[in-house]
Amino acid sequence: MNQSVKWLNELSAKDAERELFKCCGSTRWASEMTRARPFASLEELCEKAEAVCESLNEEDWLEAFRAHPKIGETKAATDQSQEAQSWSAQEQSGVANAARETVDELAQKNRDYEARFGFIFIVCATGKSSEEMLTILKSRIGNDRHDELLIAADEQRKIARLRLEKLLSQ
Repeated sequence: MNQSVKWLNELSAKDAERELFKCCGSTRWASEMTRARPFASLEELCEKAEAVCESLNEEDWLEAFRAHPKIGETKAATDQSQEAQSWSAQEQSGVANAARETVDELAQKNRDYEARFGFIFIVCATGKSSEEMLTILKSRIGNDRHDELLIAADEQRKIARLRLEKLLSQ
């Protein structure tokens, strides 16, 4: 069934918030998006998603990051819906056939990254190989925390946009 913006607009506030939370694990983002309904189009929905992202603070971003499994893993720090777990697996499919050494190095660099910044490595993994993700991780681990938080937030924005499109194309 192909769901539409109309479908999202017609959901109860509780159901809409639950559906939107699958796209971005920030409670504030999902709540503000729910209150912003109705949307006239997918484009308007995505524009509002961007605007709400701009208003998020560090705690909102950290909450959203915790809703993602680490690259190469399947379990997030917080509970995810089945749909969000499935999306994460699809997004990280580039790790599925990776060489053992690459997977091991990703795991180690993930731990190093989290120890350095206090949050997991976030990258819009769709279409990226494990080697590409590892290269990106290595290139970002030298950043200062403030800059890295901004980069990670931008990656989360990209993920939210892709997931909004997935949510409405089912």
